[in-house]
Amino acid sequence: MASAWWPCLIVALLSSSVAFGFPRSPSRPLEKRSVDEKAGDIEVYSTKVSCKVTSRFAHNVVTTRAVNRANAAKEVSFDVELPKTAFITNFTLTIDGVTYPGNVKEKEVAKKQYEKAVSQGKTAGLVKASGRKLEKFTVSVNVAAGSNVTFELTYEELLKRNKGKYEMYLKVQPKQLVKDFEIEVDIFEPQGISMLDAQASFITNDLLGNALSKSFSGKKGHVSFKPSLDQQRSCPTCGDTLLNGDFIVTYDVNRESPANVQIVNGYFVHFFAPQGLPVVPKNVVFVIDISGSMSGRKIEQTRDALLKILEDIKEEDYLNFILFDSHVTTWKDTLVQATAENIQEAREFVKNIRDRGMTNINDGLLTGISMLNKAREEHTVPERSTSIVIMLTDGDANVGESRPAKIQENVLSAIGGRFPLYTLGFGNNLNYNFLESLALENDGFARRIYEDSDANLQLQGFYEEVANPLLTAVEVEYPENAILDLTRNTYQHFYDGSEIVVAGRLVDEDMNNFKADVKGHGALTDLTFTEDVDLKEMEKALQEQDYIFGSYIERLWAYLTIEQLLDKRKNAHGSEKENLTAQALDLSLKYHFVTPLTSMVVTKPEDTENQMAIADKPGEGPEESVTAATAYQTSYQPPSSPYYYVDGDPHFIIQVRGKKDAICFNIDEEPGTVLRLIEDPITGFTVNGQIIGDKGNSSNSKNRKTYLGKVGIVNALMDLRIEVTTEKITLKNGAAQSTFSWLDTVTVTSERFSVKTNREAMVVSFGKGITFKVVLHQVWKEHHIHLHFLGFYVLDSDKMSTKSHGLLGQFFRPLAFQVSDFNPGNDPSKIHATMLVKKHRLAVTRGYQKDYRKDVHNGTQVGCWFVHNNGQGVIDGVHSDYIVSDLF
Repeated sequence: MASAWWPCLIVALLSSSVAFGFPRSPSRPLEKRSVDEKAGDIEVYSTKVSCKVTSRFAHNVVTTRAVNRANAAKEVSFDVELPKTAFITNFTLTIDGVTYPGNVKEKEVAKKQYEKAVSQGKTAGLVKASGRKLEKFTVSVNVAAGSNVTFELTYEELLKRNKGKYEMYLKVQPKQLVKDFEIEVDIFEPQGISMLDAQASFITNDLLGNALSKSFSGKKGHVSFKPSLDQQRSCPTCGDTLLNGDFIVTYDVNRESPANVQIVNGYFVHFFAPQGLPVVPKNVVFVIDISGSMSGRKIEQTRDALLKILEDIKEEDYLNFILFDSHVTTWKDTLVQATAENIQEAREFVKNIRDRGMTNINDGLLTGISMLNKAREEHTVPERSTSIVIMLTDGDANVGESRPAKIQENVLSAIGGRFPLYTLGFGNNLNYNFLESLALENDGFARRIYEDSDANLQLQGFYEEVANPLLTAVEVEYPENAILDLTRNTYQHFYDGSEIVVAGRLVDEDMNNFKADVKGHGALTDLTFTEDVDLKEMEKALQEQDYIFGSYIERLWAYLTIEQLLDKRKNAHGSEKENLTAQALDLSLKYHFVTPLTSMVVTKPEDTENQMAIADKPGEGPEESVTAATAYQTSYQPPSSPYYYVDGDPHFIIQVRGKKDAICFNIDEEPGTVLRLIEDPITGFTVNGQIIGDKGNSSNSKNRKTYLGKVGIVNALMDLRIEVTTEKITLKNGAAQSTFSWLDTVTVTSERFSVKTNREAMVVSFGKGITFKVVLHQVWKEHHIHLHFLGFYVLDSDKMSTKSHGLLGQFFRPLAFQVSDFNPGNDPSKIHATMLVKKHRLAVTRGYQKDYRKDVHNGTQVGCWFVHNNGQGVIDGVHSDYIVSDLF
């Protein structure tokens, strides 16, 4: 697992397009034309990233400047990737010298403004999760011909030390050559900098040449990356950029003293990270989910990770394995010492772990906790050892005690504050908020393990973070009645390579001396570390440096306080939760932080009207008070491409070309019926879908639920056939045939097409212009009615011909329709109206369906006009015309 990520995770820069987008030119030799002409009508002529780090607190500004050299207005999108742990503090948009600033407001207030903007047809910016540790901020604006635009985003974060260093990871992806591209990192650390390094994954050290410079001396460090246009080119005669990858800066500070206290303007921060202490022996219980959903790759990667962890366990440690499915299995009845003989036996046990049954989280955890408590009570583990529970699961409890709140209550009572619990969530099909709450209220933390080829390395990386406790029961103490608003100052463990950070406010800013004690239990004895601070000497020392930005310690204190209030809030209820929310909200608004309780609202010009952009802070789990339909939406984004899909019962949804509205209809047919979805004689594509029914009765057609159960994609010109079912994906390319399960993560590429699969979706793309996506909807396999089913989505149809037909394909051509005679009817949420289409007057009803293109689990609401009677009147002919005999 990577070390702690720095805050400047940036630079997916400007992308530009006309109103409906245009394909970017492939790499080609330079012709006799300027870089500006080559790059298109929108010239991004400057991108600068400025990171100023003072005492681990980073202030980052991303500034991009562009000009529209076309003779008409063009749309420009600004993308920045930043850490999930960072707080956006400002965004400004400047067009021809006029600046449109962002304002941080309470989320509910911003939500009301947003909903008003939506009702007026105005749209906005976006912050959403992007990969494992990043969020992407996106905003778009129309830029008039000849106009200049400047985007500036500011965000801040406290860097957390991990495995002995701070790491700055920059995602560099400018998408075009940029005349003035620059990353500047300035670091000031009063303790002195002990090491500083910078590397780029997308360019060799030889090519870096003088583009990269790095230096440090004493308390100051500096990194600069400023590639020329020639250094940015993917080849000497190419017009596209090779800047596409990771730029990483790592550093650490001197540790001559275990602690360091700094005070500025009445606020203080206390850093504590002793070195050279002996490791405290640990008693660790691994509680591992082996239910059926862990089958295949996940259980293999778990075994691999546990085998590697066994190699690293020290002989003075004690351990045991608790496996849970529908029942609980233990390796040993009690904890055993990690002798060579026991480790070998443990390896054999781990090698034979197999998946089976359901998920009994409650009994698995309580068994492990009871074992640790018993070992301590019976003195079968060393007196000066410490205990840890590590629990891994990939799903939700579904047997035994399955209520999350009751499980939390049971675990909290059993642990009783004696040791920490760490929870690892494998994949996305689980209640991460529950795992996080479970860990936080037991002095641990939660970590998501991403389903990828390196999942075993992620598990090993987590263990390395907690493998070497140097102190237990750590308490940071200050003079009585001298401190206000103190952040968390007690910790179960201090781990080697990490750092404890405490901040607060002095009651008397004029005091001359300041004393801080850190107490903890070590491997051999109890220890106390005392730091005496002379305020006058510190003030003099801090005047030496040039990098401090404003009241940086006050902002560091505010950041840390908000972060900890939000963590406490996750397990609070009633008036306590209201109080924590009010405190966190007040600080977020005061210091202009975009947190889960606030949103940034930007008003900007668009076609002479003010448009509202809104940026929210996404989380790992669902929002509490903001609905999924609005929480991650924006109120300004580029005009979207038309979309066509079939999902659900089965619902056909058509977002018509040239229209801002959608049409939907159902097809009511018997299970086993195969429907022609797309047929294009020019491109050679045919897509068919077979209907399946619920497990329940199929005799009552009125109540019967049917879905898409199989999809067949054929291209006769390519001799290609893809069959997708709820169990597997079969790819036949000529004589070659491959079969994948939905548990596999696979990428297949050729000159003519690419296929990407994971456990949730398959995307097949045939170059630019034709892309299909099949989504797998999974239900509990023992559900008495429902079955797994599929959704089929056309993501891109630009290269499909006008001769396309089928229930979806016929709508690749423009369709003219009008809706009038609106009538609320008996149900005010279902407006009735009349649609004029294809010389028919149809009675239609306003409804909402789910679109799972981007969010496979929750989907987003899509408004549409529902056409009754199997779409009759809006489709060509009648629905039975589209029934075919076979999937292929």
